[in-house]
Amino acid sequence: MDLSKDLSKTGNGGSDEVLTRVDGGVGVVTLNRPKAINSLTHTMVGLLSRVLTSWESDDAVRAVVLDGAGDRGLCAGGDVVAVYHSARSDGVEARRFWREEYLLNGQIGRFAKPYVALMDGIVMGGGVGVSAHANTRVVTDTSKVAMPEVGIGFIPDVGGVYLLSRAPGALGLHAALTGAPFSGPDAIALGFADHLVPHDQLAAFNQAIVTDGLDSALASYAIEPPPSALATQRDWIDQCYAGDSVADIVAALREHPTAAANDAADVIATRSPIALSVTLEAVRRAASLEKLEDVLVQDYRVSSASLRSHDLVEGIRAQLIDKDRNPKWSPATLDAVTTADVDAYFAPVDDDVSF
Repeated sequence: MDLSKDLSKTGNGGSDEVLTRVDGGVGVVTLNRPKAINSLTHTMVGLLSRVLTSWESDDAVRAVVLDGAGDRGLCAGGDVVAVYHSARSDGVEARRFWREEYLLNGQIGRFAKPYVALMDGIVMGGGVGVSAHANTRVVTDTSKVAMPEVGIGFIPDVGGVYLLSRAPGALGLHAALTGAPFSGPDAIALGFADHLVPHDQLAAFNQAIVTDGLDSALASYAIEPPPSALATQRDWIDQCYAGDSVADIVAALREHPTAAANDAADVIATRSPIALSVTLEAVRRAASLEKLEDVLVQDYRVSSASLRSHDLVEGIRAQLIDKDRNPKWSPATLDAVTTADVDAYFAPVDDDVSF
């Protein structure tokens, strides 16, 4: 049973960016843009949402598996070049994309059947959104997970701050403000994943889900994860990230005798000051929000505000358009970012997302 043809009739055309099949009662959906590490397009978001809606009500489908085509990773994020062009225009298309993407993230978080996300290889940004809210999240020894948005003048979205705010201690803040990738064992420690299956066992694990069921497959192939390198550093992370502002955090990192803390300060210093400041506030606000959907509403407001900012366009330009890796941030320093600047990102918008 291949739903891609059926889905194409609903309005997105005959795209092959999402491949679907049902094998022995298991629906397999494959993100299929391997040259772009399966980065999400608007079309892909719509297709994925509709196939999940179909399978959730189909008694012939007992579980869903999400994977990515190619050997580089599940999904490197959203199509930020499209966001760049939209932001330079009227921003309408970017907001439409985010609205549907965040609704999809909430849909995944509520999915009533086993939803097995195979977080193999690179899983970043929007890739986290379609995987880390699943009820069964599997990483491997090749997983490279990140919410790297501050590096392009953006703020972690797709419900990422819901997870980051609930990570042990200040580990989530460290991941958010550096944007640095973390491993499969780190992802489990942070609450982004549940199980580790060796990369070279993924094919056999997938087949076991079909033939033996999910619980049996996990019992046979999931292994005890190695210790999380990130979790072992909680002492200095918790201490340094306790500051009230990003400037306080950077100062504490620079003053700490641990080399890894100094390295984190150097990384944060390259990021957008306004994106860092909003990210800190977003994570702390998310900690008091009860549901993933509440955080996704916040995400939509913050992302909409980002479209009006200088730094989102400038960050994408520097990293992906001109590739000079030399963004000119505005405001240029953390001290120049005001409380009013930050608060403006959280203001309600006319077309708030609702669940």
